[in-house]
Amino acid sequence: MKGSILVAGTSSGAGKSTLVAGLCRWCATKGISVAPFKAQNMSLNSFVTGDGREIGRAQASQAQAARVEPEAIMNPVLLKPGTDSRSQVVVLGRAVGEMEARKYWNEKESLLDVVVDAFRQLEARFDVVICEGAGSPAEINLRSFDIVNLGFARAVGAPVVVVSDIDRGGMFASLVGTLALLDDEDQRHVQGFVVNRFRGDRGLLEPGLAMLRTLTGRPALGVLPFVEDLWIDEEDRPDPGAYRDPGQPLGEETLRVGVVRLPRASNLTDLDPLAAEPGVAVRFVARPQELADADLVILPGTRATVDDLEWMRSRGIDVALEERARAQRPILGICGGYQMLGGSIDDEVEGGLGIVEGLDLLPVRTTFGADKIVSRPRRVLSDGSVVEGYEIHHGVVQRLGGDHLFADEGCRVGPVTGTSWHGLFENDGFRRAFLTDVAGRTNRRFTVSSDCRFAEIREARFERLAVMVAEHLDTEAMERIIEGHTENHPPLRFSST
Repeated sequence: MKGSILVAGTSSGAGKSTLVAGLCRWCATKGISVAPFKAQNMSLNSFVTGDGREIGRAQASQAQAARVEPEAIMNPVLLKPGTDSRSQVVVLGRAVGEMEARKYWNEKESLLDVVVDAFRQLEARFDVVICEGAGSPAEINLRSFDIVNLGFARAVGAPVVVVSDIDRGGMFASLVGTLALLDDEDQRHVQGFVVNRFRGDRGLLEPGLAMLRTLTGRPALGVLPFVEDLWIDEEDRPDPGAYRDPGQPLGEETLRVGVVRLPRASNLTDLDPLAAEPGVAVRFVARPQELADADLVILPGTRATVDDLEWMRSRGIDVALEERARAQRPILGICGGYQMLGGSIDDEVEGGLGIVEGLDLLPVRTTFGADKIVSRPRRVLSDGSVVEGYEIHHGVVQRLGGDHLFADEGCRVGPVTGTSWHGLFENDGFRRAFLTDVAGRTNRRFTVSSDCRFAEIREARFERLAVMVAEHLDTEAMERIIEGHTENHPPLRFSST
């Protein structure tokens, strides 16, 4: 098999990222060299490639599903929102500046050549390239600027399938409406539909699928079941309730982790290994009283450190954290959260607000620099174990006291800890030691698992996706479409009556 396909969706969260990951692992399992691609991603969940470039976390995860190393050309344009109307623009893994939304859209056309060239590089090296769209291809107000949905598909000649989440309701209207809003040439690229997250009696769905084909001329290429706990890295981690029940703890008690849901929280995938631990309950909190029963409170990374710090103060969360530190109850800050815990933040770059007072819970100070630090650090500890992570930040933290968290990284004073590293909890040994320390400080009768290995859990998810694709998609039809054996369906138009 050789070719490409674009997976579009009726909305954000329809299942594009999951389906792309599943198709990547399905191809890899068949011995087909495959790579993921997303021309433009808007996300606060990002990852660092081996050569120190930044891409969307979803594309890094899809590369792992494909059993290949993530590369910047897999996500040539990444937008990282700092406000509702302004984003940092990352091109081929390098930050090129901050831009207002209107200015970006007006200048976006020049990036089409960049994304097409990146795609062609992958196309030349891999048998199959599985592409992901963004949002909905029927955002007609943006169609003339599009470089990620049908604008991209037409530029490279890629066939398209459209996925929709039936669990949300309104799936048939979404699929038919999406197609009908496309112009005739865009519609010619759409070869079929995929139903995502279906639960119930398949027989009750069949009449609707038959009518869908009658209305559009296009088949449903598969019906993917509703599956809990897939946890594939996505553009943005969902809101509270996203994590599974912690299950039966190995010890007598559950360990409770409260994560402050900052408005511009980033890299919330840092929490996934914690939530995978038996007996660890992870939930998001947004009010000071919600911190009270947490054994560990985490301030995650953020794209807007100073703004999110002020948001915490406006809600009284800063006072709750100060009281928590005095009571010797554990707090962890990651990246931007670490910067907040210090005495001061000098930010002339991200927010342009100059020197701002921090929470003063750690003896550190942060200075934002124009150059963005993007790296994949690795340390060998005194016991011979290895700790790996990744850094993505403008703020440089200077430690003025306290102890290092490990080696030369981070800062710890009693129960309060900070680190600039993302991905720390993916290191099984570090995660176990940290949770054991938290349990000891809170007198929680919690026993950490000795055999919970996060890399194996992630692999099992990919394998589960590949099986789901093989069992619930018309893979023969998908292969034909990928290879370019497409049908010229008549366009669907709104009735004039």
